[in-house]
Amino acid sequence: MSDKAIRVGCYGAKGSYTYEAMEKQFGDRKREESYFPLFEDVVKAVQEGDIDYGVMPIENSSTGGITEVYDLIQRYGCAVVGEQMVKIEHNLLGLPGTKLEDIDTVFSHPQGFAQCRPFFNKHRDWTLKPYFSTSRSAEKVAQDGKKNQAAVASRTAARLYGLSILAENIFFNSSNYTRFFIIGPKMEIKPEADKITLVISVRHEPGALYHVLGYFFYGGMNMTHLESRPMEGRPFEYFFHIDVMGRLEDPANAQTLKGLESMCTYFKILGNYPSCKR
Repeated sequence: MSDKAIRVGCYGAKGSYTYEAMEKQFGDRKREESYFPLFEDVVKAVQEGDIDYGVMPIENSSTGGITEVYDLIQRYGCAVVGEQMVKIEHNLLGLPGTKLEDIDTVFSHPQGFAQCRPFFNKHRDWTLKPYFSTSRSAEKVAQDGKKNQAAVASRTAARLYGLSILAENIFFNSSNYTRFFIIGPKMEIKPEADKITLVISVRHEPGALYHVLGYFFYGGMNMTHLESRPMEGRPFEYFFHIDVMGRLEDPANAQTLKGLESMCTYFKILGNYPSCKR
């Protein structure tokens, strides 16, 4: 393994779930870490060569796809080179010595609030303030030093920012996972690659998508995810972001995709990479 450090950029801050995904992907590699407050900052840094890889959430098992990330990867011409899954175990964090009755303001990424909705329904007198990420919410509470403030974040964030867990496991779904994309400036196809992510659009006519998706069925390629995104400037027309199990180096898969491309008005493969086994 090369001693040269890779440059990896993470959405959020140290201690985030994205940080945990980065650890799973690159844990044994020497690296320089950068942290960004916005999804677009991560993708731009990859596209402009400031970092070698970016790590961003793409889908949560409770709240669905994070559609902005799909748009940005396509817009900036980046490639998907890997994926990771992290179990999300949200906790309510506060300053040491804080009690629940002291709290009146909570910070979190909107996804964090959505994934803990039943808990916050029991505390309707609290003000919920959306913030950049769960990890930066924990960082803010630690820096502000106010006992009326709390954050939704991980145990890792609690340890890194010196906070106490006021209420643990406040999420409503015990099988709550977030899937993360590892992105790079170009495709990297490893021998163990078994998942393909692509973007298509189809003719705006009856049955067009049905016939296109039938190609995967007849080609024996299992589709694991389908997400539609509106096309800018073309009302009620859509891009479809699709994940399928397959290998570009498999002749049968390559033939299926070639046939699919001939039926699409837009077709782009974003990556062929090893799928993450939970």
